[in-house]
Amino acid sequence: MRLETERLTLRPFTQEDAADLYEYAKDPRVGPAAGWQPHKSVEESREIIGSVFSAPNVFAVVDKPSGKVIGSAGFVGRHQSLLPGPDDEIGYALSPDFWGRGLMPEAVRELLRYGFEELGLATVWCGHYDFNDKSRRVVEKCGFIYRFTDKTWAEWMEEERTELHYALTREEWQRL
Repeated sequence: MRLETERLTLRPFTQEDAADLYEYAKDPRVGPAAGWQPHKSVEESREIIGSVFSAPNVFAVVDKPSGKVIGSAGFVGRHQSLLPGPDDEIGYALSPDFWGRGLMPEAVRELLRYGFEELGLATVWCGHYDFNDKSRRVVEKCGFIYRFTDKTWAEWMEEERTELHYALTREEWQRL
């Protein structure tokens, strides 16, 4: 499965992507904001590709001009849905070298299209920690609607955090 946008290709990760993944995943500005520790080696990135990123509908975000993997985005699992119908949650990370260009909203909009039109989802969720302004901006730009805030345990960071949860139903998305 490959998804295309104007500037990006979203495709399954391969083991050959480990060096590109490590390049951005080792940056302490990336993982901790999403609840995971920076990667310590290319081998760790390779292991993440084989486990976490091998799940269905999780994609390498590839910059079309360079062919480089610059992030990850995809559906990360069902939410404790408060809204009707089948749902899933979007998660994402992007290399700081590519921040501020509108690339992640572009990827998330394509994931929304894919989720509603091809996966038949009724609701798509997205969340961020209260301090993660970059993720908050992606959520806002993509039209998600705030639903609730809760405290959650960030297992990999070994701390409690405040998380804001947003959702978009198919009907709300169609009106955007």
